[in-house]
Amino acid sequence: MNFFLRRAKLKNANYLELRPIRVVGEEVDSNNRVVVLIPKFTSKFAKKYFEPKLKSPYIKLKLDELASASWLAIDGNKKVSDIANELVQLFGEKIQPVEERLTKFLTQLYEQRLITFEEIKGD
Repeated sequence: MNFFLRRAKLKNANYLELRPIRVVGEEVDSNNRVVVLIPKFTSKFAKKYFEPKLKSPYIKLKLDELASASWLAIDGNKKVSDIANELVQLFGEKIQPVEERLTKFLTQLYEQRLITFEEIKGD
């Protein structure tokens, strides 16, 4: 599905009622910071011929403290509103306005195809 159709689906949904699901893997370091592992290649041809020549088959996206907590809260069962409440309990005033920041972060992850939402799956 192209970028514009994905964005249109997301704009028509009640964001706080959606349940995000992680699509890519991650590593968690000793400081509880997340490094998202994004595959460099998706085609079978590229994986077969180019990946063996690389140091790592992944692009590593390092997240900060707030983004890491948000990423770890994504489990496919919690709604965005529940994740926002968890983040407020963890960080207090540091993360305000939580709904605006969280929805913007999740939108960016969704547009980069790092997460999807249970209610609008299949893209």
